[in-house]
Amino acid sequence: MNYKLFIHAVVTVAFLNSGMLLAQKPKDHVKEMMEHLSKDELIKHLTIIASDEMEGRKTGEPGQKKAANYIKNFYKKLGIDALPGTNDYYQKVPSEAMKRMFSPKLNDSENVVAYIKGSEKPDEYVVISAHYDHVGITNNEIYNGADDNGTGTTALLEMARMFKIAQKNGFGPKRSIVFLHCTGEEYGLHGSRYFVNSKVIPLENIVADLNVDMIGRRDFTYNNNKTPYIYLVGSDKISNELHQISENANKKYTHLKLDYTFNDDKHPEMIYYRSDHYNFAQYNIPVIFYYSGEHADYHKPTDTVDKINFNDMLKRVQLIFVTAWEITNKPDRLKLNNQ
Repeated sequence: MNYKLFIHAVVTVAFLNSGMLLAQKPKDHVKEMMEHLSKDELIKHLTIIASDEMEGRKTGEPGQKKAANYIKNFYKKLGIDALPGTNDYYQKVPSEAMKRMFSPKLNDSENVVAYIKGSEKPDEYVVISAHYDHVGITNNEIYNGADDNGTGTTALLEMARMFKIAQKNGFGPKRSIVFLHCTGEEYGLHGSRYFVNSKVIPLENIVADLNVDMIGRRDFTYNNNKTPYIYLVGSDKISNELHQISENANKKYTHLKLDYTFNDDKHPEMIYYRSDHYNFAQYNIPVIFYYSGEHADYHKPTDTVDKINFNDMLKRVQLIFVTAWEITNKPDRLKLNNQ
């Protein structure tokens, strides 16, 4: 055997193999994290948030405050910081700020706000919002609000867990990401309006708001088929670039049917004006509202955890997560339609 030729062959193969390894496609961290979002975690949190112990989470009432405490303790345990300017995660929303015509008198309440500081653009913020209040108890029946909006609340908790893991592993987020749990939505979008008007974050520094409200059921349109879907509202109204990022993220990762029925300005439900994203949109901040539609248990005591389709919910949370990831890590801010 010619040992020189043999050694040369071995070295050549090793070199080629190393080159092949270097040429391999880099690992898709976004896909990996998306696939580690946990249905079991969603079930665990929602079972508590929408339990009888929370007494329907009516704004300013003991059950709502129990829910706020649960949310705060979750972030503390994960090591996710309170947003500067809050009082240990709580932003007090006084009763006086929640006075509206035809609205009941409400007690003082609080938004719960946590954030992960951006590694490269800490003064630019992406907000992910969901209201955690509901309508309480009527005629001795607890309105648990599992879908409305226990699902949005728990979605934020699970996405926050994954963003924190990403931060620990050294790949994001580049912009700061805010997890805003709003109070008083059911009585007039009070918590989100107070948050925006307080300017605890300068409005010009908010890149986008992704708002999550009722993502755990199938509505009357989709109830009798298996199409994985989500309604999107507002994605193109302020930033066409945001709309395209959302579309691309879905095509690459989640493959849901994106239904824009409620995005029509002439739709009689006027959904665009009916959840917390609207208070951001009024200040020309790009928004997407994620919604799975109304069902027979909407605002009834039968809106309970056992009715939630957690497989559908998980797919929707995955879409929101990858969209948020793309926005928080893109080189430039979103382009606005009026620029």
